Amino acid sequence: MKKVVLSSLLFTAFAINAKAEDFPEDIKPLMTKYTCTACHKVDTRLVGPAYTEVAKKKYTNEKIVELIANPKPSNWPGYPPMAAMKNVPKDDALKIANWINSLRKKK
Repeated sequence: MKKVVLSSLLFTAFAINAKAEDFPEDIKPLMTKYTCTACHKVDTRLVGPAYTEVAKKKYTNEKIVELIANPKPSNWPGYPPMAAMKNVPKDDALKIANWINSLRKKK
């Protein structure tokens, strides 16, 4: 029980730190719905890498979709392993992936 409470408190603390307003209006609802904001920010490391860093890896949209559902911790040494997000429908994951890859073009 203590682990569950502690995990919930940590999750809440991280969710507060990653503000949904950092994301574009069309992506913000997805990031909130799937709790991406608990671990990621657009351009700052939180628990996981910033999305600008993910974009630099030059993954295809399809690869990002795959990694959302089945993360590979070896791809991000120095970060805690990401939980598998199998609850994210492919269409939503593709929207997120497309947005992540759009960050590569802006930098």
